[in-house]
Amino acid sequence: MNNVLKMREHAYIANTYNRFDVALKYGNGVIVVDDEGKEYLDFTSGIGVCGLGHSFEPWVKATTKQLKDIEHTSNLFYTEPMVDVAEKLCKAAKLEKVFFANSGAEANEGAIKAARKYAFDIYKGDRSEIITLKNSFHGRTISTLSATGQDSFHQFFDPFTPGFVYVEANNFEELASAINSKTLAIMVEVVQGEGGVIPLAETYLQAIQDICDHKDILFIVDEVQTGMGRTGSLFAYMQYGLKPDIVTCAKGLGNGLPIGAVLLGDKVEDIFEKGDHGSTFGANPVSCAGANVVMDYMNDSLYSNVIKMGDLLVTKLKEIPQVVQVDGLGLMLGIEIDASIAAREVVEACIEKGLLILTAKNRLRLLPPLVITDKHIEKAVKILADVLASKAKG
Repeated sequence: MNNVLKMREHAYIANTYNRFDVALKYGNGVIVVDDEGKEYLDFTSGIGVCGLGHSFEPWVKATTKQLKDIEHTSNLFYTEPMVDVAEKLCKAAKLEKVFFANSGAEANEGAIKAARKYAFDIYKGDRSEIITLKNSFHGRTISTLSATGQDSFHQFFDPFTPGFVYVEANNFEELASAINSKTLAIMVEVVQGEGGVIPLAETYLQAIQDICDHKDILFIVDEVQTGMGRTGSLFAYMQYGLKPDIVTCAKGLGNGLPIGAVLLGDKVEDIFEKGDHGSTFGANPVSCAGANVVMDYMNDSLYSNVIKMGDLLVTKLKEIPQVVQVDGLGLMLGIEIDASIAAREVVEACIEKGLLILTAKNRLRLLPPLVITDKHIEKAVKILADVLASKAKG
Protein backbone atom coordinates (compact mmCIF):
# COMPACT_ATOMS: atom_id res chain seq x y z
CA MET A 1 0.00 0.00 0.00
CA ASN A 2 0.93 3.69 -0.17
CA ASN A 3 3.49 4.16 2.62
CA VAL A 4 2.99 7.94 2.56
CA LEU A 5 -0.67 7.42 3.42
CA LYS A 6 0.33 5.06 6.23
CA MET A 7 2.79 7.60 7.65
CA ARG A 8 0.17 10.36 7.52
CA GLU A 9 -2.31 8.10 9.31
CA HIS A 10 0.24 7.45 12.07
CA ALA A 11 0.93 11.19 12.35
CA TYR A 12 -2.63 12.47 12.59
CA ILE A 13 -5.01 9.71 13.71
CA ALA A 14 -5.28 8.42 17.29
CA ASN A 15 -3.60 5.05 17.74
CA THR A 16 -6.75 3.04 18.49
CA TYR A 17 -6.80 0.58 15.58
CA ASN A 18 -4.40 -2.19 14.59
CA ARG A 19 -5.02 -1.75 10.88
CA PHE A 20 -4.01 -4.21 8.17
CA ASP A 21 -1.68 -2.94 5.42
CA VAL A 22 -4.45 -2.35 2.92
CA ALA A 23 -5.90 0.97 1.73
CA LEU A 24 -9.30 0.29 0.19
CA LYS A 25 -10.34 2.58 -2.65
CA TYR A 26 -13.71 1.39 -3.92
CA GLY A 27 -16.05 -1.58 -4.06
CA ASN A 28 -18.88 -3.16 -5.95
CA GLY A 29 -21.05 -5.97 -4.64
CA VAL A 30 -18.85 -8.48 -2.80
CA ILE A 31 -15.61 -7.13 -4.33
CA VAL A 32 -13.44 -4.31 -2.97
CA VAL A 33 -10.33 -2.84 -4.59
CA ASP A 34 -7.27 -1.30 -2.95
CA ASP A 35 -5.22 1.74 -3.97
CA GLU A 36 -2.96 -0.43 -6.11
CA GLY A 37 -5.84 -2.00 -8.05
CA LYS A 38 -5.81 -5.37 -6.27
CA GLU A 39 -9.22 -7.00 -5.85
CA TYR A 40 -10.45 -8.75 -2.71
CA LEU A 41 -13.46 -10.86 -1.81
CA ASP A 42 -14.95 -8.96 1.11
CA PHE A 43 -16.21 -11.41 3.72
CA THR A 44 -16.30 -8.66 6.37
CA SER A 45 -18.82 -6.23 4.81
CA GLY A 46 -17.43 -3.49 7.05
CA ILE A 47 -17.97 -5.65 10.18
CA GLY A 48 -21.47 -6.61 9.19
CA VAL A 49 -22.53 -3.25 7.75
CA CYS A 50 -22.80 -3.53 3.96
CA GLY A 51 -25.33 -6.34 3.85
CA LEU A 52 -26.57 -5.43 0.39
CA GLY A 53 -23.01 -5.20 -0.89
CA HIS A 54 -20.87 -2.24 -1.85
CA SER A 55 -22.23 0.52 -4.13
CA PHE A 56 -25.66 -1.12 -4.26
CA GLU A 57 -27.30 0.87 -7.04
CA PRO A 58 -30.76 1.54 -5.47
CA TRP A 59 -29.01 2.62 -2.25
CA VAL A 60 -26.61 4.90 -4.15
CA LYS A 61 -29.50 6.44 -6.07
CA ALA A 62 -31.62 7.08 -2.96
CA THR A 63 -28.82 8.57 -0.84
CA THR A 64 -27.54 10.72 -3.72
CA LYS A 65 -31.02 12.10 -4.35
CA GLN A 66 -31.42 12.90 -0.66
CA LEU A 67 -28.04 14.68 -0.60
CA LYS A 68 -29.28 16.90 -3.41
CA ASP A 69 -32.57 17.58 -1.62
CA ILE A 70 -31.46 18.33 1.94
CA GLU A 71 -28.56 16.73 3.83
CA HIS A 72 -29.47 17.59 7.43
CA THR A 73 -32.22 19.31 9.40
CA SER A 74 -31.83 18.29 13.07
CA ASN A 75 -34.69 16.72 15.00
CA LEU A 76 -36.38 20.06 15.49
CA PHE A 77 -38.19 19.43 12.21
CA TYR A 78 -40.04 16.60 10.48
CA THR A 79 -38.55 14.72 7.51
CA GLU A 80 -40.15 12.08 5.35
CA PRO A 81 -37.19 9.63 5.24
CA MET A 82 -37.16 9.52 9.06
CA VAL A 83 -40.86 8.74 9.35
CA ASP A 84 -40.77 6.23 6.47
CA VAL A 85 -37.99 4.09 7.95
CA ALA A 86 -39.52 4.33 11.43
CA GLU A 87 -42.82 2.97 10.13
CA LYS A 88 -41.10 0.16 8.22
CA LEU A 89 -39.03 -0.87 11.25
CA CYS A 90 -41.91 -0.80 13.72
CA LYS A 91 -44.27 -2.75 11.47
CA ALA A 92 -41.67 -5.35 10.52
CA ALA A 93 -40.54 -5.89 14.12
CA LYS A 94 -44.08 -5.62 15.56
CA LEU A 95 -42.86 -3.00 18.03
CA GLU A 96 -44.38 0.40 18.66
CA LYS A 97 -41.90 3.26 18.39
CA VAL A 98 -38.29 3.99 17.53
CA PHE A 99 -35.55 6.38 18.62
CA PHE A 100 -32.80 7.01 16.07
CA ALA A 101 -29.13 7.39 16.95
CA ASN A 102 -25.87 7.09 15.00
CA SER A 103 -24.34 3.77 16.05
CA GLY A 104 -24.85 0.51 17.88
CA ALA A 105 -23.26 1.82 21.06
CA GLU A 106 -25.59 4.83 21.04
CA ALA A 107 -28.57 2.56 20.40
CA ASN A 108 -27.59 0.45 23.40
CA GLU A 109 -27.13 3.61 25.50
CA GLY A 110 -30.67 4.55 24.49
CA ALA A 111 -31.95 1.13 25.50
CA ILE A 112 -30.27 1.44 28.91
CA LYS A 113 -31.74 4.91 29.40
CA ALA A 114 -35.22 3.71 28.40
CA ALA A 115 -34.99 0.86 30.91
CA ARG A 116 -33.84 3.16 33.71
CA LYS A 117 -36.57 5.68 32.92
CA TYR A 118 -39.08 2.81 33.16
CA ALA A 119 -37.67 1.95 36.59
CA PHE A 120 -37.99 5.57 37.68
CA ASP A 121 -41.55 5.99 36.40
CA ILE A 122 -42.99 2.60 37.41
CA TYR A 123 -40.87 1.54 40.40
CA LYS A 124 -39.75 4.94 41.70
CA GLY A 125 -36.12 3.95 41.12
CA ASP A 126 -36.24 0.87 43.38
CA ARG A 127 -35.18 -1.30 40.46
CA SER A 128 -31.69 -0.38 39.31
CA GLU A 129 -29.82 -3.47 38.05
CA ILE A 130 -29.53 -4.75 34.49
CA ILE A 131 -28.33 -8.32 34.03
CA THR A 132 -26.06 -8.92 31.05
CA LEU A 133 -24.09 -11.97 30.00
CA LYS A 134 -20.44 -12.84 30.37
CA ASN A 135 -18.69 -12.78 27.00
CA SER A 136 -21.14 -10.17 25.72
CA PHE A 137 -20.29 -6.95 23.89
CA HIS A 138 -22.57 -3.91 23.83
CA GLY A 139 -20.33 -0.99 22.84
CA ARG A 140 -17.43 1.26 23.79
CA THR A 141 -19.06 4.16 25.60
CA ILE A 142 -18.64 4.09 29.38
CA SER A 143 -22.12 2.70 30.02
CA THR A 144 -22.08 0.15 27.18
CA LEU A 145 -18.60 -0.95 28.27
CA SER A 146 -20.09 -1.43 31.72
CA ALA A 147 -22.86 -3.53 30.17
CA THR A 148 -20.27 -5.62 28.33
CA GLY A 149 -19.53 -8.81 30.25
CA GLN A 150 -15.82 -9.13 29.46
CA ASP A 151 -13.15 -8.31 32.04
CA SER A 152 -10.69 -7.32 29.31
CA PHE A 153 -12.81 -4.23 28.59
CA HIS A 154 -13.14 -3.25 32.25
CA GLN A 155 -9.81 -1.51 32.65
CA PHE A 156 -8.17 1.88 32.09
CA PHE A 157 -11.42 3.88 32.14
CA ASP A 158 -12.66 3.66 35.73
CA PRO A 159 -15.03 4.49 37.24
CA PHE A 160 -17.52 2.57 35.15
CA THR A 161 -21.28 3.04 35.26
CA PRO A 162 -22.72 0.96 38.13
CA GLY A 163 -25.86 -1.15 37.97
CA PHE A 164 -24.80 -4.10 35.81
CA VAL A 165 -24.67 -7.74 36.94
CA TYR A 166 -22.99 -10.42 34.79
CA VAL A 167 -24.03 -14.07 34.54
CA GLU A 168 -22.75 -16.96 32.47
CA ALA A 169 -24.51 -17.40 29.13
CA ASN A 170 -26.81 -20.44 28.80
CA ASN A 171 -26.69 -21.05 32.57
CA PHE A 172 -30.27 -20.51 33.71
CA GLU A 173 -29.55 -21.44 37.34
CA GLU A 174 -27.00 -18.65 37.62
CA LEU A 175 -29.38 -16.23 35.94
CA ALA A 176 -32.25 -17.16 38.24
CA SER A 177 -30.09 -16.74 41.34
CA ALA A 178 -28.98 -13.27 40.18
CA ILE A 179 -32.55 -11.96 39.91
CA ASN A 180 -33.79 -10.02 42.93
CA SER A 181 -36.01 -7.06 43.83
CA LYS A 182 -33.55 -4.66 42.17
CA THR A 183 -33.54 -6.40 38.80
CA LEU A 184 -34.80 -4.04 36.13
CA ALA A 185 -33.87 -5.72 32.83
CA ILE A 186 -32.02 -8.58 31.15
CA MET A 187 -29.95 -7.59 28.12
CA VAL A 188 -28.61 -10.18 25.66
CA GLU A 189 -27.26 -10.76 22.16
CA VAL A 190 -28.94 -13.75 20.52
CA VAL A 191 -25.52 -14.52 19.01
CA GLN A 192 -22.51 -13.17 20.92
CA GLY A 193 -20.59 -11.59 18.05
CA GLU A 194 -17.43 -10.04 19.44
CA GLY A 195 -17.36 -12.84 22.00
CA GLY A 196 -16.59 -15.40 19.28
CA VAL A 197 -19.90 -15.74 17.38
CA ILE A 198 -21.56 -17.96 19.99
CA PRO A 199 -25.36 -18.45 19.71
CA LEU A 200 -27.44 -18.64 22.86
CA ALA A 201 -29.46 -21.82 23.39
CA GLU A 202 -33.12 -21.61 22.39
CA THR A 203 -34.21 -23.03 25.76
CA TYR A 204 -32.20 -20.34 27.54
CA LEU A 205 -33.76 -17.55 25.48
CA GLN A 206 -37.26 -18.93 26.12
CA ALA A 207 -36.50 -19.12 29.85
CA ILE A 208 -35.45 -15.47 29.84
CA GLN A 209 -38.66 -14.53 28.05
CA ASP A 210 -40.76 -16.43 30.60
CA ILE A 211 -39.07 -14.93 33.64
CA CYS A 212 -39.29 -11.41 32.19
CA ASP A 213 -43.00 -11.86 31.49
CA HIS A 214 -43.76 -13.14 34.99
CA LYS A 215 -41.68 -10.62 36.94
CA ASP A 216 -42.18 -7.46 34.82
CA ILE A 217 -38.48 -7.44 33.97
CA LEU A 218 -37.65 -5.71 30.69
CA PHE A 219 -36.22 -7.97 27.99
CA ILE A 220 -33.63 -6.08 25.91
CA VAL A 221 -32.18 -7.70 22.80
CA ASP A 222 -29.06 -6.24 21.20
CA GLU A 223 -29.37 -6.91 17.45
CA VAL A 224 -26.63 -4.49 16.38
CA GLN A 225 -24.66 -7.24 14.60
CA THR A 226 -27.35 -9.90 14.19
CA GLY A 227 -30.03 -7.63 12.76
CA MET A 228 -31.04 -6.61 9.24
CA GLY A 229 -31.18 -10.09 7.72
CA ARG A 230 -27.73 -11.17 8.89
CA THR A 231 -29.01 -14.40 10.50
CA GLY A 232 -31.77 -15.24 8.00
CA SER A 233 -34.56 -13.09 9.44
CA LEU A 234 -34.94 -9.35 10.01
CA PHE A 235 -33.83 -9.87 13.62
CA ALA A 236 -32.38 -13.04 15.11
CA TYR A 237 -34.87 -13.07 18.02
CA MET A 238 -37.68 -13.70 15.51
CA GLN A 239 -36.38 -17.22 14.90
CA TYR A 240 -37.07 -18.10 18.55
CA GLY A 241 -40.58 -16.73 18.98
CA LEU A 242 -39.42 -14.06 21.43
CA LYS A 243 -41.19 -10.78 22.21
CA PRO A 244 -38.60 -8.39 23.64
CA ASP A 245 -39.53 -5.04 25.12
CA ILE A 246 -36.58 -3.19 23.60
CA VAL A 247 -34.53 -4.06 20.51
CA THR A 248 -31.43 -2.24 19.29
CA CYS A 249 -29.99 -2.25 15.78
CA ALA A 250 -27.40 -0.37 13.71
CA LYS A 251 -24.65 -1.65 11.34
CA GLY A 252 -26.60 -3.22 8.46
CA LEU A 253 -29.49 -0.75 8.80
CA GLY A 254 -27.51 1.96 7.00
CA ASN A 255 -25.58 -0.29 4.57
CA GLY A 256 -22.59 2.01 5.05
CA LEU A 257 -24.02 5.21 6.51
CA PRO A 258 -24.10 5.72 10.30
CA ILE A 259 -27.46 5.00 11.87
CA GLY A 260 -28.65 3.20 14.99
CA ALA A 261 -32.14 2.58 16.32
CA VAL A 262 -33.84 1.71 19.61
CA LEU A 263 -37.14 -0.07 19.01
CA LEU A 264 -39.61 0.19 21.89
CA GLY A 265 -42.43 -2.25 22.68
CA ASP A 266 -45.81 -1.36 24.14
CA LYS A 267 -44.58 -1.46 27.73
CA VAL A 268 -42.04 1.31 27.11
CA GLU A 269 -43.26 3.03 23.94
CA ASP A 270 -44.07 6.29 25.76
CA ILE A 271 -41.37 6.12 28.44
CA PHE A 272 -39.34 8.88 26.78
CA GLU A 273 -40.89 12.31 27.10
CA LYS A 274 -39.79 15.49 25.35
CA GLY A 275 -36.26 16.35 26.44
CA ASP A 276 -35.46 12.94 27.97
CA HIS A 277 -33.11 11.90 25.18
CA GLY A 278 -31.74 13.27 21.93
CA SER A 279 -29.13 13.09 19.17
CA THR A 280 -28.06 15.88 16.81
CA PHE A 281 -27.40 13.55 13.89
CA GLY A 282 -29.96 10.89 14.82
CA ALA A 283 -32.45 10.32 11.96
CA ASN A 284 -30.22 12.20 9.53
CA PRO A 285 -32.22 12.25 6.27
CA VAL A 286 -29.38 10.83 4.13
CA SER A 287 -28.79 7.92 6.51
CA CYS A 288 -32.55 7.34 6.69
CA ALA A 289 -32.81 7.39 2.88
CA GLY A 290 -30.24 4.59 2.81
CA ALA A 291 -31.99 2.72 5.61
CA ASN A 292 -35.28 2.89 3.70
CA VAL A 293 -33.66 1.05 0.80
CA VAL A 294 -32.27 -1.56 3.20
CA MET A 295 -35.72 -2.12 4.69
CA ASP A 296 -37.23 -2.45 1.21
CA TYR A 297 -34.91 -5.39 0.55
CA MET A 298 -35.59 -7.17 3.84
CA ASN A 299 -37.77 -9.90 2.36
CA ASP A 300 -38.12 -13.68 2.11
CA SER A 301 -35.94 -13.84 -0.99
CA LEU A 302 -33.00 -12.24 0.82
CA TYR A 303 -33.52 -14.32 3.98
CA SER A 304 -33.70 -17.49 1.88
CA ASN A 305 -30.35 -16.65 0.27
CA VAL A 306 -28.80 -15.97 3.68
CA ILE A 307 -29.92 -19.37 5.01
CA LYS A 308 -28.94 -21.23 1.83
CA MET A 309 -25.52 -19.59 1.53
CA GLY A 310 -24.93 -19.90 5.28
CA ASP A 311 -25.62 -23.64 5.19
CA LEU A 312 -23.34 -24.08 2.17
CA LEU A 313 -20.57 -22.07 3.82
CA VAL A 314 -20.75 -24.11 7.01
CA THR A 315 -20.65 -27.37 5.04
CA LYS A 316 -17.60 -26.28 3.06
CA LEU A 317 -15.78 -24.93 6.11
CA LYS A 318 -16.25 -28.16 8.04
CA GLU A 319 -14.41 -30.01 5.25
CA ILE A 320 -11.19 -28.10 6.04
CA PRO A 321 -8.99 -30.30 8.26
CA GLN A 322 -7.78 -27.42 10.45
CA VAL A 323 -11.33 -26.27 11.24
CA VAL A 324 -12.38 -27.59 14.65
CA GLN A 325 -15.87 -26.12 14.89
CA VAL A 326 -18.17 -23.64 13.14
CA ASP A 327 -20.77 -21.69 15.12
CA GLY A 328 -23.23 -18.95 14.27
CA LEU A 329 -26.46 -18.31 12.45
CA GLY A 330 -27.08 -17.49 8.79
CA LEU A 331 -24.16 -15.48 7.44
CA MET A 332 -22.71 -14.66 10.86
CA LEU A 333 -20.16 -17.40 11.47
CA GLY A 334 -17.34 -18.02 13.93
CA ILE A 335 -14.66 -20.58 13.10
CA GLU A 336 -12.59 -22.33 15.73
CA ILE A 337 -9.31 -23.41 14.17
CA ASP A 338 -6.44 -25.63 15.31
CA ALA A 339 -5.03 -24.09 18.48
CA SER A 340 -1.51 -24.06 17.02
CA ILE A 341 -2.57 -21.55 14.35
CA ALA A 342 -2.87 -17.82 15.19
CA ALA A 343 -6.10 -16.28 13.90
CA ARG A 344 -4.49 -12.90 13.16
CA GLU A 345 -1.83 -14.57 11.01
CA VAL A 346 -4.53 -16.41 9.07
CA VAL A 347 -6.33 -13.13 8.36
CA GLU A 348 -3.10 -11.50 7.14
CA ALA A 349 -2.34 -14.46 4.86
CA CYS A 350 -5.89 -14.42 3.47
CA ILE A 351 -5.50 -10.73 2.66
CA GLU A 352 -2.37 -11.54 0.66
CA LYS A 353 -4.42 -14.04 -1.36
CA GLY A 354 -7.35 -11.66 -1.92
CA LEU A 355 -9.82 -12.52 0.86
CA LEU A 356 -10.88 -10.21 3.69
CA ILE A 357 -12.05 -11.91 6.89
CA LEU A 358 -12.21 -10.99 10.58
CA THR A 359 -11.30 -12.33 13.99
CA ALA A 360 -13.36 -12.62 17.16
CA LYS A 361 -11.12 -13.42 20.09
CA ASN A 362 -9.07 -16.45 18.96
CA ARG A 363 -11.57 -17.38 16.25
CA LEU A 364 -12.02 -16.43 12.63
CA ARG A 365 -15.22 -14.53 11.90
CA LEU A 366 -17.10 -14.29 8.61
CA LEU A 367 -19.68 -11.56 7.94
CA PRO A 368 -20.01 -11.50 4.14
CA PRO A 369 -22.59 -9.40 2.28
CA LEU A 370 -25.97 -11.09 2.32
CA VAL A 371 -26.02 -11.19 -1.49
CA ILE A 372 -23.10 -13.63 -1.88
CA THR A 373 -23.38 -16.56 -4.30
CA ASP A 374 -22.03 -20.09 -4.27
CA LYS A 375 -19.18 -18.94 -6.55
CA HIS A 376 -18.04 -16.42 -3.94
CA ILE A 377 -18.14 -19.15 -1.30
CA GLU A 378 -16.16 -21.62 -3.40
CA LYS A 379 -13.40 -19.07 -3.98
CA ALA A 380 -13.30 -17.85 -0.38
CA VAL A 381 -13.20 -21.33 1.14
CA LYS A 382 -10.41 -22.40 -1.22
CA ILE A 383 -8.29 -19.42 -0.16
CA LEU A 384 -8.96 -20.09 3.52
CA ALA A 385 -8.26 -23.81 3.15
CA ASP A 386 -4.95 -23.12 1.41
CA VAL A 387 -3.90 -20.64 4.09
CA LEU A 388 -4.80 -22.98 6.96
CA ALA A 389 -2.96 -25.87 5.31
CA SER A 390 0.16 -23.74 4.89
CA LYS A 391 0.01 -22.53 8.50
CA ALA A 392 -0.43 -26.10 9.76
CA LYS A 393 2.67 -27.20 7.83
CA GLY A 394 4.61 -24.17 9.08
